This record gives sequence, structure tokens and C-alpha cells, in this order.
Amino acid sequence: MFEVLILSFAFVFGIAARHLNLPPLVGFLAAGFALNAFGPSVGLPDEAGPLLEHLAHLGVLLLLFTIGLKLNIRSLAEPVVLGSALLHLALTALIFTVGFLVLLSLPLETALLLAIALSFSSTVLAAKVLESKRELRALHGRIAIGILIIQDLAALAVLSIYSGQSPSPWALLVFLLPLLRPVLYWLMSVAQHDEMLVLTGAVLAIAVGGMGFEMVGLSSEVGALVMGLLLAHHPRAQELSKALWGLKEVLLISFFLQIGMAGLPDTQALLFALALAVALPLKGLLFFALLIAFRLRARNAFLGSLSLTAYSEFGLIVASSILEAWLVPLAIAVALSFVMAAPLNRLAHSLFDRWERHLTRFERGSRHPDEQPVNLGAATVLVLGMGRTGSAAYDFFHDKGLEVAGIDSDPNKTDSQRRVFYGDIEDVGFWHHLDLDGLTAVTLATPEMESKLIASRELRKAGFTGQLIAGIHYQDEAEPLRDAGVDQTYLLMTGAGIGIAEKTWEKLHGDAS
Repeated sequence: MFEVLILSFAFVFGIAARHLNLPPLVGFLAAGFALNAFGPSVGLPDEAGPLLEHLAHLGVLLLLFTIGLKLNIRSLAEPVVLGSALLHLALTALIFTVGFLVLLSLPLETALLLAIALSFSSTVLAAKVLESKRELRALHGRIAIGILIIQDLAALAVLSIYSGQSPSPWALLVFLLPLLRPVLYWLMSVAQHDEMLVLTGAVLAIAVGGMGFEMVGLSSEVGALVMGLLLAHHPRAQELSKALWGLKEVLLISFFLQIGMAGLPDTQALLFALALAVALPLKGLLFFALLIAFRLRARNAFLGSLSLTAYSEFGLIVASSILEAWLVPLAIAVALSFVMAAPLNRLAHSLFDRWERHLTRFERGSRHPDEQPVNLGAATVLVLGMGRTGSAAYDFFHDKGLEVAGIDSDPNKTDSQRRVFYGDIEDVGFWHHLDLDGLTAVTLATPEMESKLIASRELRKAGFTGQLIAGIHYQDEAEPLRDAGVDQTYLLMTGAGIGIAEKTWEKLHGDAS
């Protein structure tokens, strides 16, 4: 009965939220409140709360483990990431603390902890938004994720300080964990793929990291993050992260249900949450000001700050441990922030285009090093998007003796030998600085339809008259691209089949001769 009720409530409210174009997490919080109100009358057992709490804890451990898998220590040390994260955290905590002391007359410690909890931004919402738009590796996406990781580390520090746990002398052994990296890599190799890879990740996050750190008096959350960090540079780290994504998401549903079941909101809780929702734009404005101060252009500052404008589920994790009396109003505030932030992030690019003239006034004269205009040199062919398809196209042109250049929004794909440059092709301003002289053909190999459309329109608007070829995943993508100026589209799966057939034909023909 427990499973049926929990899954049914989560499903119904999650679908309702999705139908309203809201994150399902908002629906899960609502499902928790509904279970609190109606659960006993429909037969919800008494042990539901502790069981949900246990499942929620597992979800949080997997969330931190996957964050660790993506953690690049060097990127966190960038001034724009470290500076923006710490300054925003300090300023937001100061403003909220003063507000709670003056307006609510709270004790200093409570006011400070509440302010810190509200200083964090939502990792789950930002990651989902950026991933859905394929912007995790774009400049603003990398900076946003870096800031979120700094915030998550700060949240873990707060939890560790106020958890009441006293580390044992054995805790010093954690400094020897890097010596275990060869063993962990060997385990990853033995696990290979599919279900064994998922099981390996779960064991490392929950058993080795979570329970192992608890046994020596340290936070299990820190343990899960450290285990992910140790595997961050493994070749299959991203594969493991994707394999754990579904399991982590299902378990995190329990976390949001548990928050909702903590209690029903009263009038004061609703008023508190509404006041925080009204103050939410200030969070985004402060991020925008800080990113501009660190020399980002207005577009990347706007997109990055918008993805960070939501209160954090990590604030709820902190509250569930040390601010239980404030858990319900904070949960409502987080849900309202999701309701406000989700539609704005979907419209982020069009909103910037509308306000570009006003926002660019705030730009500083100098630019961030990653935002320098691209010089294509003597290239006659340009490949946009250097994934597997784009890389194969680049190598083909190069083998044919053509002068070719590539552009990708992931700086990790830049390559001086291959002449691949950093550039965000969805940024209208990027095309204003790109010299198109000498180009005769452009291949659109980006995975996102929207990026192909933007690039096509901007290329034609900039006066490019050469051939424009786009790879497509579905046949119905061809017409909009042709309307945007594309000369020819190429169905990628059909091309893969033709390639296999050609290799087979060559093999048969070679054997026959």
C-alpha cells in the first residue's frame, strides 16, 4: 500500500506540474503536502515517514556523488566562479540576516542559518535547465555550475559544523583516499557498462562514501562528494553520471515528498514564502552585477544569473537537519521560486534579445578571456559543433586538403592542431565579431535545432552567400532550416546507414578482387 500511494500521488502531481510547464519538483512538493493532509484517511502507514526519509537520504548522496563526478577543481579556482560565488553568498546572507533580525526579531543564530540557506541557488533546476538547452558546457553554463558547486560545498560545511558529529582519530585516513584511485579505476573497468556500472556507482556513493565517512564521524554527504571527485577524471565518469541519473531522480522524489509531509503550511508560513518570492529578483540582479564586474558580456551574465535565480533544495537539506521548524515555509518558498524561474529560463534567449540594448550598457570595457572574438584565418570551410558528427566532418574536409576550422561552445574541445575555436553560436553578438571573408561553406553539426536556426539566420544576415549544410535528426526539421537559409539538409541516421553500407561494399569488393 505504501508504494502504491507514494507513487500515485507523486505521479499525479508531477504530471499536473509538467502540464502547467512547471518543474515536476513543484508537483512532488505539492504531493507531499497532499499526503500529509489525506494520507491517513487513504491508508498511508505510520512507517511511511521514516522510510521516505531513508530513501531521501540515499537520493541526496547520489546527487552529491554525481556532482563530484563533474567537478573540475581548476575551474572552481577561476576568479569569476570563486569570486562571484563567495561574494554573492556573503552579501545575500548579510542582507537576509539583517532583514530577519529587524523584521522578524529572530535570534541571531537562527537568522544567520536561515539567511545562509536562502543564499544558495538550486542545483537541480539549473542543471536541468542548462542540460535541456545543451548549455552545460557553454561559458555561462560552466560558470553557473561552478558557482553552484561552491555553494554546495558551503552547504556541506554548514551541515558538518552543526551536525554535532565529532570526527574520530580515524578521520585522518580520508587524506589517504587519493591513494585508492587506482583501485577505484580498476573497479570501474571491471564493472564495464549497464547495470554493473550503476551498481558500482551506488556502492561507492552510499556504502564507501556515505557509510564510510559516518563511521569515522564525518558527514556522509561529504563522503559521497569525495568519492565522486576521486572518479572525476576517469574516462567513463560522464557515462556513470548519466547511468545514475534516473536512479538519483527517483530517490530524490522521496526527498521532496518528505519535505511536504513535514507539515502543512499555516498563514504565517505562506506569507513568509510569498515575501521571499517577492525578494527573489534581487538574487538574480546581484548575480548579474557580479558577473558583469568579472568582465563577462551582458549576454552570458544574463543567462548565467537567470539560471541561478531560484532558491535551493540544498537549503532544504540544511533546514531538514538544523532548522526543522522552518522547513515547511522554506519548502513553499523553494517551490514558488521554481514556479517563477522555470518559464523565465525557457524564454532566456528571447528575453535577452528584447532587452539587449539596455543590458549591454552595463558591460565593462575589457572582456573575459573566453569571450574574445574568433579569427578563422584562411579557412574556407567552417564546421559548427565539434561532437562526433562535427569531428568526423572536420576530419573528412581536412583529408580532402581543404582549409577547415571548427567552432564549439565547449572550451575543452578547442584544439590548436585541429584549429577548433571556442564560440557560442547562439550568441547573436558572437557573429558581429566573426570575420566570414574567405568562407565558401558552413556545416551545421550542433545537436540542438535552435542553435542551427540561430546560426543560419545570423550567417545570412551577416552576408554569407556560400553553401550552408545542416545535419538533422528528424525529417520535419528540414523545412524550418531551409526557411532560415540552409541550402541542404542531411538526415544523420540515413547517413550512418549509408556509411555502414559503403564500408560493407568496400570490404566485399576488396575480397572479390
